[in-house]
Amino acid sequence: MTRVLIITGDPLAAAMAGPAIRALNMGLTLQAAGHEVRLVSTTRAEHPSPPFTMARVDPGDERGISVHERWCEVVIFQGYASTQFRTIARTDRMLIVDAYDPMHLEMLEQGRELPPATWALRVATARDTLNDQLRRADLILCASERQRLLYLGQLAGLGRLNPATYADDPDLRDLLAVVPFGLDPTPPAADPGRGMRGVIPGIDDGSKVLIWGGGVYSWFDPLTLIRAVAAAKVREPSIRLLFLGTRHPGVDEMGIVRQSFDLAVELGVEGREVVFNDTWVPYDRRGAYLIEANAGVSTHHVHVETTFSFRTRILDYLWAGLPMVVTEGDGFADLIADEGLGIVVPANDVDALADALVRVLASSAEVDEWRANVARVRERYAWDVVLRPVLEAAARPRRAADAAGSRDAMGVGARVRRTAGLGHTVRMTVHHLRAEGPRGVVSRVRRRLQR
Repeated sequence: MTRVLIITGDPLAAAMAGPAIRALNMGLTLQAAGHEVRLVSTTRAEHPSPPFTMARVDPGDERGISVHERWCEVVIFQGYASTQFRTIARTDRMLIVDAYDPMHLEMLEQGRELPPATWALRVATARDTLNDQLRRADLILCASERQRLLYLGQLAGLGRLNPATYADDPDLRDLLAVVPFGLDPTPPAADPGRGMRGVIPGIDDGSKVLIWGGGVYSWFDPLTLIRAVAAAKVREPSIRLLFLGTRHPGVDEMGIVRQSFDLAVELGVEGREVVFNDTWVPYDRRGAYLIEANAGVSTHHVHVETTFSFRTRILDYLWAGLPMVVTEGDGFADLIADEGLGIVVPANDVDALADALVRVLASSAEVDEWRANVARVRERYAWDVVLRPVLEAAARPRRAADAAGSRDAMGVGARVRRTAGLGHTVRMTVHHLRAEGPRGVVSRVRRRLQR
């Protein structure tokens, strides 16, 4: 048995998003394998039925995190924990960096609506933080073979592809492992009265429902999808599109949410063909919505973030046995096309998307075949299957082959700005005063207090 500490920056509560869901299931899988687990959130730890020790430790609370770091033998973390806690950056425990979400690429899109100076700062902070983590890690987790190529390039530039790491592991799987997002091997069951049909206005037993799982962010393309639904309703009057959640539990609402709503109103489909659920469905209830849908949809713009993304909502579609319509350009689009799980369409093509929506909602042998293929492929993504590299690491904790000596020369001790503490607060206040003025600072403080 190994003592494993998992750290996430996302809220652990009834309503959870991808990072918290991944951290929780990682803990459950490790616990099932006989290991002892503690799960720490730097924001909220209010899970209604915690299966093991859960705690909240505020960023910068070195005493609070040290209690858990000294207890464990393996540390697994996502996000900014290494710059929020010196204790984690300097740990002598096996350090596993969960880099399944390339945060420096995500920030290129997520920061678009910020003032230019703040956008540049956010991207630079994410880049420097990730590089420092890649220097320090004993094991790095990524979500796909595409991401693995991205991180191999970064590791080469950082000096981690060296004789010590290469000698006994020429494929470097001991340093960089593919661990996709997973799913529960048991598909969701119908839960009458707790899903959407007959509960959400505009959606009844006669509706043919497309479900958009997860949040609405600027790197997605809900606008083309809404236009396609408005075009498709002439051929399929029962079409309904449900945006399952527009209010992320840990991220400020983006302008694309308002743009999507305004477009649906302009096209006369809001509240009927297009329905917005303006809350966030609790994690343990999402299956009741998914099982009542006819198909899953995910549309996005094509850019660098898309190329290396891993859309976790697609796993929910697999879990619920849904055929899919998705935009080309990411790894899941390749999987859907190769395995016959639905339809892949060009980006920003309203007509092609409208045709695909009508096809996926039809009663046909084609749709039946897609569903059968989904049932076959989803077995590959069960949590205990995708987490095998983590289970193997927990069974035999180890430091990386270059953990001593050579890594000092790579700049592990190089200064990386912390993302917590008084110094960080002062630096960010000065930055926002320069970039946005006093009103901008007051607005940020107000939003922080509201959260």
